[in-house]
Amino acid sequence: MPPEGTWIAADLAELTEGADNRVEVTPGDARSGSGFEKMTIADERYFLKTVSPATDWLMRVTGDRNHRTFRIWTAGIMSAAPDSIDHTVVGMALEGEGPEAVLGILMRDVAEYLVPEGDAPLTSDQHAGFLDHMAELCATFWGWNDNLGLATLGQRVRFFAPDNIAPELEASDVPGPIAASDAGWRLLAEKAPDLARTAALIHADPQPLVAALRRTPQTFLHGDWKAGNLGNFPDGRTILVDWAYPGEGPACWDLAWYLALNRVRLPEAKEDAIARFRDSLERYGIPTSGWWSEQLELSLLGMAVCFGWEKALGDEDELGWWAERAAVGIRRLEGARAP
Repeated sequence: MPPEGTWIAADLAELTEGADNRVEVTPGDARSGSGFEKMTIADERYFLKTVSPATDWLMRVTGDRNHRTFRIWTAGIMSAAPDSIDHTVVGMALEGEGPEAVLGILMRDVAEYLVPEGDAPLTSDQHAGFLDHMAELCATFWGWNDNLGLATLGQRVRFFAPDNIAPELEASDVPGPIAASDAGWRLLAEKAPDLARTAALIHADPQPLVAALRRTPQTFLHGDWKAGNLGNFPDGRTILVDWAYPGEGPACWDLAWYLALNRVRLPEAKEDAIARFRDSLERYGIPTSGWWSEQLELSLLGMAVCFGWEKALGDEDELGWWAERAAVGIRRLEGARAP
């Protein structure tokens, strides 16, 4: 049974009962094929997101056929997040079954507090708060084990693997990120051949990397700490929306994702952000000696394998940084496998 206070409506009609001033919107950061509406209910502003594997290519390439967001909502995981994080969700409704099932997620409209679109750097306070609250979320669920069938580490590494995105390239209207990733993988082979070979190796068999990561401490991962999903309330709490890739994994994976997806918006060097996150974990009672370097190096390797295509499409310095991290990580992985 869902925990008390977790609203699960019978259908979308009940979820949006009494809604007026409904307007379809397309957020600038939305690229997946989901539907979005703004509305008012009882004079309060709300935001409705509707998703289905049938229409959402991101659900398909990430292997989500069972509405992971709905599973963590009904299991009470989102409501168990620390007070420093506000997911904004007030209720959900799941209509239908199988690949055609549609999930409605009703959220409070907090657009005025979200990080503005664009490439402007985050403020130092924003950045520090996001990393601190990411660490607090990880600490809250330290040692958590997935019994809900959420995103696996193997799936995360292969989100944009060439064979995984291939079916999406057959669409009559290929999503922009899919076309970009296809082009990026080809370019990576020219610009960073060692990273391209490493990515191909791990895409073909992610289990050695997965096994090595799983020997380090695990926690609950939100999975998508990108600027488009983040905001701040005046009281300092972090807004964290779009819990679409949840699952069990290493804390450094969410950190690595944050570094990779927010590169142009970071107000400090990646190395300083890494140290900041580690310090926060320690302050929340998580000792990091004994496992930190291994988990960090392997997570950065995994992220380079996941987003090598995106880095190939960017500037040389950024690509070089991730290629170096991948080289360090693959040496660590090979050392872990040596007899």
